[in-house]
Amino acid sequence: MRGLRVLPMTKTNDGELFLAAEGDQIPEDLAVEIRRLAHDLSNALEIIVQTSYLLGTTGLKEPASDWLKMLDGGVQKALDINSNLRTYIKTHTPR
Repeated sequence: MRGLRVLPMTKTNDGELFLAAEGDQIPEDLAVEIRRLAHDLSNALEIIVQTSYLLGTTGLKEPASDWLKMLDGGVQKALDINSNLRTYIKTHTPR
């Protein structure tokens, strides 16, 4: 992968990722690619969110209703991770 340098990362108390070394920036070409991937992930997650919503309108019975709750929980975690990724990229790129 183009000789990527792995930068030390840590988390804040609220789970947001940040670079351990102050002032480190993601190289612009890499940031562009990560932004593209995050955008594509957002589009895929939107399909899952909408499908989950539509399934919720069908009046599912147990255990399917429990599975839908599990799906919704996983989707929310994925959305949060994607949001954290986008914030991280914005914070650590020059533009």
